[in-house]
Amino acid sequence: MAQIKLTAGRIRDFECPTHTKQAFLWDSVVPGLGVRATASAKVFIFQSRLAGKSIRIRIGDVRTWSIDSADPPGARQEGRRLQGLIDKGIDPRLDKQRTVADTARQQAEAQREKATVAQAWAAYIEDRAPKWSERHLADHQRAASPGGEKKRRGKGKTKPGALAPLMGLRLAEVTPEQVKAWASSEAAKRGTQTRIAFDALRAFINWCATHPDYAGMASTDACSTRTKRDTLPKRGVKDDCLQREQLNAWFGAVRGLSNPAMAAYLQALLLTGARRNELAGLRWDDLDFRWNSMTIHDKVDGERTIPLTPYLKTLLTPLPRRNAWVFSSPKAASGRLEEPRIPHNRAIAAAGIEGLTLHGLRRSFGTLSEWVEVPAGVVAQIMGHKPSATAEKHYRRRPLDLLRMWHTKVEAWILEQAGIEQPGEVATVLQVVKQA
Repeated sequence: MAQIKLTAGRIRDFECPTHTKQAFLWDSVVPGLGVRATASAKVFIFQSRLAGKSIRIRIGDVRTWSIDSADPPGARQEGRRLQGLIDKGIDPRLDKQRTVADTARQQAEAQREKATVAQAWAAYIEDRAPKWSERHLADHQRAASPGGEKKRRGKGKTKPGALAPLMGLRLAEVTPEQVKAWASSEAAKRGTQTRIAFDALRAFINWCATHPDYAGMASTDACSTRTKRDTLPKRGVKDDCLQREQLNAWFGAVRGLSNPAMAAYLQALLLTGARRNELAGLRWDDLDFRWNSMTIHDKVDGERTIPLTPYLKTLLTPLPRRNAWVFSSPKAASGRLEEPRIPHNRAIAAAGIEGLTLHGLRRSFGTLSEWVEVPAGVVAQIMGHKPSATAEKHYRRRPLDLLRMWHTKVEAWILEQAGIEQPGEVATVLQVVKQA
């Protein structure tokens, strides 16, 4: 092939002949360097032989590459570099692919290192949300919330969640030292919430360690057991529970509340042993007034069906059916009761009872059931506790009728201690129980 020293003028004047797909102009200075012209473009190319085969490599457009330049390198410098690789037995095409891949990998790694806790947390929530309950999801969202939003109830704005101070950090900055400093600061303000947030953070970091986008970034030992033990307050064991002699005062105060739905809800908590959010989420479709049963959606088995006892039935039947919720509220955005603690605290204050929480009502059901010698497995099934033994787990799933016998007996005893007249239906059932 004919060679000529490439110059800017010669390249400018070089054209692809009509009716020809491409034409070449070869450089005499650097063997293998040339210009390929087509009807639409002119580019520098380099042609050589590798392992006995001809290879041709595109360098770039003649409008962007100079012919001869040290910095940045021109087409002749690039041609010499390519020939140097070939002389070493390296295929320049593969070398370019590796270079592109390395560059992309470096850029991706740089981007990864910039990832913040907030970005990874959002991905974590999106990935795990389908497996969580609404309550669990809301707890995680609240823990990371920056706050500053108008409160749904009451005046003022919401406070930042316990994890909010960590959200602006890069994942690489989540070290044991950083977590310990955060935990110490937050625990001084809200110990229980910080303990819960610490457990959530540990689960999040474990998730990051297995996710391809975030693996190896945060320290896997950032939330060590030692940090938790040394920094956070110990979990307090609550034992608040209604005593037998307090039932009369408690029922009197709760039944005196001006809101019938709230009064019924609080009594139902005690008489079913249900969790507060399980009962708040009760819908009219979950009640069967014909067969006296109610289905509660729980966090253990998904749902459980328990008896609709006589007195509880008299509480629920007259409630207004404003919407799908049994314990509805025209003032709440959700349409159902959302904050029963305030009226309950007023009621126990009026009754002279201190420190009784809503969960304490659930605990009270289990404790008071012992007065009528209800089998522990029956109480656990009604309350939605996990089975505590192999026999209970695999063999003792009691039918609704058997639960009803015991549940009605518990309700009747509680009402008797509270001095409340029992519905006629109760008396009939109790007679059957006594004759058995």
